[in-house]
Amino acid sequence: MSADDVRDRPERWTVTGRDTAFEGHVFAVRRDQVEMPRGDGTEIVGRDVIEHPGSVGILALDDRDRVLLLRQYRHPVGHLLWEAPAGLRDVAGEPLHKLAERELLEEAGYRADRWDTLADVFPSSGMSDERVRIFLARGLTEVPAVEIDFERVHEEADMPIVWVPLEEAVRKVLAGEVHNMVAVVGILAVHAARAGGYRDLRPVDAPEG
Repeated sequence: MSADDVRDRPERWTVTGRDTAFEGHVFAVRRDQVEMPRGDGTEIVGRDVIEHPGSVGILALDDRDRVLLLRQYRHPVGHLLWEAPAGLRDVAGEPLHKLAERELLEEAGYRADRWDTLADVFPSSGMSDERVRIFLARGLTEVPAVEIDFERVHEEADMPIVWVPLEEAVRKVLAGEVHNMVAVVGILAVHAARAGGYRDLRPVDAPEG
């Protein structure tokens, strides 16, 4: 194989049985019995799958090449994390870029004139079917809080926002100071995209593979 062959493709092995072990507010857990190759034949192997609705993330870049990060408490990992705005795909049929627009407004208080697709990732493909599309938002305008019809509660009640120069954000990622997946992927991806003059960015409505 050559580098040209490095391209993820859909594949689905035969599932001979399926049971739901848990159903929660956001995700569920099921156990699949999957037929897998072994030698000259096959075997049935149990695999646990976290069913997740998916999400979007937004890497917002201003005209001074600064990225927007906000801080949020994340109970499972026991950290206050600096993150890029993001949100669940929780409205059936909502276009992903419209969801991204809504999340940028609700979480950070900004609108953007220019949207591009930055990256598509499976953040934990060994255990979850979650997929995340990360958008690049540019041409930013701050929106007064009184014009935003959204109440931030719980972990979102106190989310300070900072603008970090892109080069400094890259340094923080490589130094292990920023851990949020959307932020890490988004920062490194936009740094690479900028180096190429943003020529290889996909349109905002590019199909997911």
